Amino acid sequence: MTTLESTVDDELRAQVHDAARRARRAATELALATRQVKDAALHAIADALVRRAPEVLEANAEDVRRGRESGLAEAMIDRLSLTEARIAAIADAQRTVAGLPDPVGEVLRGGIQPNGLEMRQVRVPMGVVGMVYEGRPNVTVDAAGLTLKAGNAVLLRGSSSAESSNTALVAVLRDALADVGLPADAVQLLPCHDRASVRHLITARGLVDLVIPRGGAGLINAVVEGATVPTVETGVGNCHVYVDASADLDMAVRIVLNSKARRPSVCNAAENLLVHKDIAERFVPAVARELAAAGVTTHADDRFAALAGTATVPVRDEDWDTEFLSLDIAAGVVDSLTDAVAHIAAHGSGHTEAIVTADVRAAREFTARVDAAAVMVNAATSFTDGGEFGMGAEIGISTQKLHARGPMGLPELTSTKWVVWGDGHVRPSA
Repeated sequence: MTTLESTVDDELRAQVHDAARRARRAATELALATRQVKDAALHAIADALVRRAPEVLEANAEDVRRGRESGLAEAMIDRLSLTEARIAAIADAQRTVAGLPDPVGEVLRGGIQPNGLEMRQVRVPMGVVGMVYEGRPNVTVDAAGLTLKAGNAVLLRGSSSAESSNTALVAVLRDALADVGLPADAVQLLPCHDRASVRHLITARGLVDLVIPRGGAGLINAVVEGATVPTVETGVGNCHVYVDASADLDMAVRIVLNSKARRPSVCNAAENLLVHKDIAERFVPAVARELAAAGVTTHADDRFAALAGTATVPVRDEDWDTEFLSLDIAAGVVDSLTDAVAHIAAHGSGHTEAIVTADVRAAREFTARVDAAAVMVNAATSFTDGGEFGMGAEIGISTQKLHARGPMGLPELTSTKWVVWGDGHVRPSA
């Protein structure tokens, strides 16, 4: 690193750390905020988003234009794009979060000991949460709203592809917080043009309490491997739908199509289809026809392709491990539920797996043996979503096992502390 580069890096580090210190001060205020005040802020954010939608859409159009000019894939353009309807949905999610119970102060366990000490474990805010994410402007608002309700401040490090959108959204958020008397520094946007800002965020131990990466495998791995701050891994969505021998075929077609084609650019979209051999002759032509009609390219193994009756492309080994995020799906025929589970274990990402079956025993075996954050029985993978799970919105979908797994809502954005009340109690000498 040259002297100039070192100087620039030092300045960026100071900028990130200064933002973290401001966030820490804001977090101490938020920790004392009542639910009434926090909910008022969320309603103010929702109203401001709708009222100021034109300026947000103008900024977003600039990002979309730059993305198309730079050759950004259509799946990424879809993630990046905002519309009036999407902004309204984002605003509604904030109102839903406002209506949820406040996790802060919830007593998890405890009581009065025989010696009279009152010991209780209660939920408390994390403090300062760092978000590192790619070109999805809705994450900016979802993360801010959820962290706010849980009493935390948030440092947002979005991608340069969404810079204009994120800047406009954060301006709306900060103004709304100030309007209800909360510190605007509870929500801050970090520089996005230098990857070093991510490094300085994820190594700001003592200033930042938790980092959550949300995006593709490259981003997530870089954050998890480089962080000294505690991190929750929100994993890649290489999701499967397995159609069992007893499945209702019409139901299975609907579930496959919804899982794949509803919105292929999101992490809960199905990327793999496995079909039991006993129904393959009847099911494969029907599902292949419907997938083709929906514009989906099927990357098929030899057995699936032989039955498809419509155009497919040969599946490559790497396709089974690919999160396409597009109208593509890898498909194959398996000999048994055991083989399906083994395939998922070898290629799944621990996000969401689904079985379509009329056999309760098969469903129970599948749900017990498949290791994933969410397992669906006769339901589309698209339901793995914080809103669908009653969380209002989600800050990410954790595919790890500590300290959260699955869609992360308000409780997952808190820690705990033990509060002990005594009356002059001292421990006897050993």
